[in-house]
Amino acid sequence: MLSVQASGTSDSLRFSVRGSVRDAATGRPLDVVSVSIPGTTYATVTNADGTFLIKSDVEPAFVSFSLLGYNSRTLPYAGDEPIRVRMERGDLELDAASVVSGDPLSLLRYAISMIEANSPGEAELFDCFYRETVRKRQRFIYVSEAVTKVYKPLASSRGRDRAAVVKSRLLTSPRPSDTLGVKVVGGPAMAADLDIVRTRSILLDETQLSLYSFELMPSDMIDGRPQFVIRFYPAAERPFALQKGFIYIDRETFAFSRIQTSLDVSDKDKATDAMLISKPLGLRFTPKEMSLVLDYRQEGGKCRLGYLRTEFRFGCDWRRRLLATDYTVVSEMVVTGRHSGSAAVPVSRSEAFGSKVSLADKAAVYADPGFWDDYNIIEPTSSLEHAVERLKKQNR
Repeated sequence: MLSVQASGTSDSLRFSVRGSVRDAATGRPLDVVSVSIPGTTYATVTNADGTFLIKSDVEPAFVSFSLLGYNSRTLPYAGDEPIRVRMERGDLELDAASVVSGDPLSLLRYAISMIEANSPGEAELFDCFYRETVRKRQRFIYVSEAVTKVYKPLASSRGRDRAAVVKSRLLTSPRPSDTLGVKVVGGPAMAADLDIVRTRSILLDETQLSLYSFELMPSDMIDGRPQFVIRFYPAAERPFALQKGFIYIDRETFAFSRIQTSLDVSDKDKATDAMLISKPLGLRFTPKEMSLVLDYRQEGGKCRLGYLRTEFRFGCDWRRRLLATDYTVVSEMVVTGRHSGSAAVPVSRSEAFGSKVSLADKAAVYADPGFWDDYNIIEPTSSLEHAVERLKKQNR
């Protein structure tokens, strides 16, 4: 039993804001919009339906919304009334003298040299919400959710980031045919293991940089701030799978704002080595996608990880079958609160989740319908809500 304590209670988070966010021109729901309450550390993101719920221990005066490529918005708190937000595409206007051309690798190296200056000057403890789903073709067969804690020591220290689970629930399909036994990389420790800005050996150290080519792309906007955009892709063949993607760097502070990566799956064996932890003997595994999105938030002149999402797609079949079955595993983590000073209690080694440990390895099913009342979470989408109800019925 983990001993990390929850920081919020239903009495303390007594104010809540609910609403939806859509594209102003098309009316399309916007997902992964960053939603925060200015003056607090509370935050969340919108779900696939564009809806959100955020809670606070103080009455909000305003609620802020930001998304890559859109103009940020800040709206007054409307009490119990849902907020319906329309976000407009941003028009990027740059002074001609500020446009940088030249070597993107030099720009990237300078941003790396600024990581410590752009990082908090003290250790911090994050409240996080983690969700993992598995779909067999289009049908959900597994849903797990957890409140987690992630401890991040001072960036310049040698201490390691650690994650622990506070509460969780696990719902799985009872059908024997849905039991696969495949384990891919991921789990509640993602916020500790995949924070590329802090764990530079994944992409941002000199050994990794030498594996890629870089190209400076047209600028973009995040949270109303202009960004350098650098595309990277493999420079040569290697005995292991490489990545491709985009890196967004704030033009003023040179802090990392977003990193998107996608594994090169053209070589099946290389991609399998990167994605797969274990599988049953005799099961054939076909990798199709392994992608990662990291969103960083700037607050008080410092940059912190705010949201992380991974998606795995693969096919599986037993050798006696002709057709493979497609599976999709999506994991996402959002930082919903932050503690510093004496409140930033480290996660002990015994409490820490390992990088190869999934939530299913330790989670128990929590049937209490009010289980999530005390926490900021990502609202379930309509399809996910339906899947959870079906799985609950099947498990009775």
